[in-house]
Amino acid sequence: MNVVLKTLVILPTYKEKGTLPVVLVKVLSLEGFDMLIIDDNSPDGTAELAEHWAGRYSRINLIKRPRKMGLGTAYLTGFRWGLEKGYDCVVEMDSDLSHNPLDLPKFQDEISEGADLVVGSRYMNGTISVVGWDFRRLLLSKMGNLYASKLLGLRVSDLTSGFRAYSRRALQKIKLEQVRSEGYAFQIEMAYHVARLGFTVREIPIIFTERLTGISKMSGQIIREAAWVPFRLRFAEMRNYLKGPFSRNRKALKKEASP
Repeated sequence: MNVVLKTLVILPTYKEKGTLPVVLVKVLSLEGFDMLIIDDNSPDGTAELAEHWAGRYSRINLIKRPRKMGLGTAYLTGFRWGLEKGYDCVVEMDSDLSHNPLDLPKFQDEISEGADLVVGSRYMNGTISVVGWDFRRLLLSKMGNLYASKLLGLRVSDLTSGFRAYSRRALQKIKLEQVRSEGYAFQIEMAYHVARLGFTVREIPIIFTERLTGISKMSGQIIREAAWVPFRLRFAEMRNYLKGPFSRNRKALKKEASP
């Protein structure tokens, strides 16, 4: 029997007024899930709407930020808030209905069974579970994930997925202040740190649906960062590996040379 975990769902928002209420209703229909909305000063009144819902339901919380500060920093803010409040499981989920809130118990179950990162994958077992993307977008995503996983040596089919859950112990161990990436690169970097620290990473299948309203977060800058970050992480890993033996040898030489 699975242990019931205290679980937080982080919902970053920017111009999500049209879809946020639907997401909130669906999550409220599930027992054991609190929410933290992090709004980046949406000009369409999303924060005011979120504030109204937070006033009605104790399970809904809100952090209002003064400007658009990026997806990565929103999640880092949410991770720290969740750790401070004592949550056992922290979930990342979009607020635009691209992710199905009714899948949340599957993530919670995997964490309760010992996983430290559960990735909602669009590409498990050679399948593609995406609704609303054209061939170019699918190819870019699929090839980007293959590139990142091969370069970093991670056996994860969907490193850029933004629907995922973390255990408390994993978030406590990661040096969150050193995570600098945004967008898809943020998801890659977090998965890399979880795996390299020896924690358990699992994938579960999801169906991703392209948003029908609001503004997509995809941009050329996000794509370029997603291509660069795996290389940066791999280079840093190799540098640290080489520096270890060199540093030990240098200390040994100094010891031998000392009178």
